[in-house]
Amino acid sequence: MRFGTLDINEIAAAAPEIDGYGTEPLSLKNAQVLNVTSEVSAAGSDALLPPAMNPSIPPYVECTVMVFPDSPWGPFTTGELRLVGRAGFRPRARTFKTYVDNPKAAAELARRWGFPAVPGKAMLHPRHERIVVEINDERGRRVLDAEMMDREPISGSEIQYIASMHLARNRADGKLVLVQVDPEYVFTKVDRGFSHFIYIDQEAWGTKGLLSLTNPIISTWAQCEVILPKVRYVCDPNRNALESTVKVG
Repeated sequence: MRFGTLDINEIAAAAPEIDGYGTEPLSLKNAQVLNVTSEVSAAGSDALLPPAMNPSIPPYVECTVMVFPDSPWGPFTTGELRLVGRAGFRPRARTFKTYVDNPKAAAELARRWGFPAVPGKAMLHPRHERIVVEINDERGRRVLDAEMMDREPISGSEIQYIASMHLARNRADGKLVLVQVDPEYVFTKVDRGFSHFIYIDQEAWGTKGLLSLTNPIISTWAQCEVILPKVRYVCDPNRNALESTVKVG
C-alpha cells in the first residue's frame, strides 16, 4: 500500500494554530462554489501528501473557489488548490493554501477549522457558456487561472464534494494534527462543465514543481448554502490515518 511521503517538518512552521476542537457549525447562505479538477501524474505527487494519507488512483487536483456575500465577518472569497487522496478508506484532499480576501474571515477560518489561510483574492467571472476563475496573491500577482467550459444545468444530487485535511497545530498541547473539515451543502442551482486549467504558479502554492497536470475532469458550479461543520476527527499527520484518527467532536 502506498502512502504519502511529504516531510511534515518542511511545512510545520506554516501550519495555523487551531483553538481546540470545540467550534460550532456556521451556516453561510447564498454562496457560490466552483470546483475545477484535473488528473495529475503519479510521479512526484506522492511527495505532496502527508504519510497519514494514501494517494488516489489516479491522483488529481481540485481548484475550489467559494464566494460568500454575507458572513459574521462581512463578505469574503476563498480560493484553494487541493490534492485528492484517501484518509483510511475515504477520499480526502490535502489543502495547499486558502487565499482569503477578508482578514477577519481568514483569522477565524484558521482559528476554528485550521484553514491554511493567506491573504489573496479569488474571483469568478461568469459567461454564458463558461465561468472563468482567477486567484491572486496579496500583491495582485496571479497564482492560478482556470475555467469551467460548456456549462449545463444538473441536479444537486449529482454532486458530492470531498472533505479537506488541514495541517494545524493545536493550541492546547502544541501537537501537529490533520484536521478533517467536511462542510455540508444545500444546493439551489448547479451547473456542470469541462475543466480547463490555464496556469498554476507552483512556487506560490508550495507544490515544488511536482504537479504535472494530465487529463482534465468534470467541473461544477453551484449556488448553495455552505455549512462549515463542528470538527469531528483529527489524525497524526505522520501515521496511517486508519490507526491514528481520533474522534474529538
